[in-house]
Amino acid sequence: MKKPIYQALSQIFAVLFLIVGCGAMFGGNYAHSFVTEQLTQEKITMPEGAAITSLKNPDAQAALQPFAGQPLTTGEQAKAYADNFIWEHMMASANGRTYQELGDDIKKAKADGKSEEEIKKLNDARETSFKGDTLRGILLSAYGWWLVGTIALYAGVAMIVVAVLLALAAATVLRTKRA
Repeated sequence: MKKPIYQALSQIFAVLFLIVGCGAMFGGNYAHSFVTEQLTQEKITMPEGAAITSLKNPDAQAALQPFAGQPLTTGEQAKAYADNFIWEHMMASANGRTYQELGDDIKKAKADGKSEEEIKKLNDARETSFKGDTLRGILLSAYGWWLVGTIALYAGVAMIVVAVLLALAAATVLRTKRA
């Protein structure tokens, strides 16, 4: 008596998992294509050659090397560019200081009566840091949506596999004999 119920439930859940899995795969593909479309419009080329080797951080060089000279079109490339190229240049131009720290430095310089030239240098470094932070934020958002798309794709595949297994179970193990 319970076997027909389990068979029916397996069939119902197989259909549901198949529908949701296909939807997740569609969403994942959409996220990837949207991010690629948006990044492609920016016409950013990943650094190569001296632009990579001039970075002081060997980890940054290693992270950028696989993408050298390619158009920036994927979330992984966006993350590598933001975290290893823009970040390294920001830190180099601001002597390792962040946007917030530069703001504190400007306040301190004004309070200490530093020259207008010194304050202008700090303001210029802070403006560069602001632009870098903005660019990094945009690229890291693209990476975040790319990652969401990737997770949706994997979840979609997993749900379709579960749907197939449930359908097979309903057709074999849980199959009831017809009278």
